[in-house]
Amino acid sequence: MSPELTPHFLLSAYACGLFPMGDEDGQVHWFSPDPRAIIEFDAVRTPRTLRSTIRKGTFEIKVNRAYAEVMAACADRAEGTWISPAIMTAYRALHALGFAHSVEAWQGERLVGGLYGVALGGAFFGESMFHRVPDASKVALLALVQRLRERGFVLLDVQFVTEHLARFGAREIPRRDYLRRLRHAVRLERSFTDEAGPTQVVETKPESA
Repeated sequence: MSPELTPHFLLSAYACGLFPMGDEDGQVHWFSPDPRAIIEFDAVRTPRTLRSTIRKGTFEIKVNRAYAEVMAACADRAEGTWISPAIMTAYRALHALGFAHSVEAWQGERLVGGLYGVALGGAFFGESMFHRVPDASKVALLALVQRLRERGFVLLDVQFVTEHLARFGAREIPRRDYLRRLRHAVRLERSFTDEAGPTQVVETKPESA
């Protein structure tokens, strides 16, 4: 694993507002958008057509049952992906340490959609999502929001506003405001799962790669 993608460096980078993306050449690029996209828990919108799907119990939601498969599915895109082999390895290491998580939509024994991201203190950084049947990733996103709200998280970072995320209330805020909220969030002690594990970042300044 390259020095810039070790768990320690990754977590320190997140705490500073940075996140990585890989390219086809194996290079890793770092981003800190201005403005930054977030989803406010108290402003989440549930599209009307999705409410019926949720009421019917079309999907069973599970957490961390198939993390590696979720990452692989997110990377399997015809138009190309930023989830390079190096990114895949790095985030699997974060998952093994209890920082990266997946929220999954299942139909019986079949994984049909989901998302993954990084939990750090009271912040969750959404990375990517996928679906194999309609609405699966949308239900997983709403399940994520509910879980974060119930467990006292205060920040859901989604990096950029897309048409898909805008339907759920994603909005942009200035980077300076995002960083202020991030500093508060990463100092909190929160747990994404019921298992004992790390809750805080070790540093708030990345080491030199």
